[in-house]
Amino acid sequence: YQLHCDASGEEVDGIIETLEQLYAEGLIRGYGISTDEPEAARRFVKGPNCIAIQHDLNVLRDAQELLALCEQHNLASVSRSPLAEGLLSGKYPADFVFPADDFRGAGHKWIVYFENGRPSPAYLAGLAAVREILTSQGRSLVQGALAWIWARSDKTIPIPGFKTVAQVEENCAALAFGPLTPAQMAEIEQLLRREAQPN
Repeated sequence: YQLHCDASGEEVDGIIETLEQLYAEGLIRGYGISTDEPEAARRFVKGPNCIAIQHDLNVLRDAQELLALCEQHNLASVSRSPLAEGLLSGKYPADFVFPADDFRGAGHKWIVYFENGRPSPAYLAGLAAVREILTSQGRSLVQGALAWIWARSDKTIPIPGFKTVAQVEENCAALAFGPLTPAQMAEIEQLLRREAQPN
């Protein structure tokens, strides 16, 4: 059971108690929380049958603290936005504008990789910096983005979006390439000017 809520304090204890009861009754096999806030995740991991944290994670936006929490508590890291809302497909140039009926152009506050329906210049620059590494060994950009996630942690499970059969096939074909190498991961961290992350 995946929770999408901003519960805090005593409210969390009540939610965990209810989830543990559902587990005891055999109605769920485990539960998790969807959050990008490490403190919120810490409140939920104290539940004995908490098994996953869903959070934003991709080559352009790492989540070191949440991944460390998953490692520490042996939880699955369910990687939301592994393709940066589609930006990592490479299909959207700087002058592209999404219409208002697309979630990326609708003005939602939670949109990260697009601003006013346009690709974020900062994230486009990040993509340009690492494009060659991601597309190495014949990978598409999408396959390289998934390979980065698999190399980042063995706890991660990316959940890429798709709209077509071809996109599903491209995502699945990424498995044949496997994760990026430690050297490629280190080079990406250097290019994005981030502190090297443990794998």
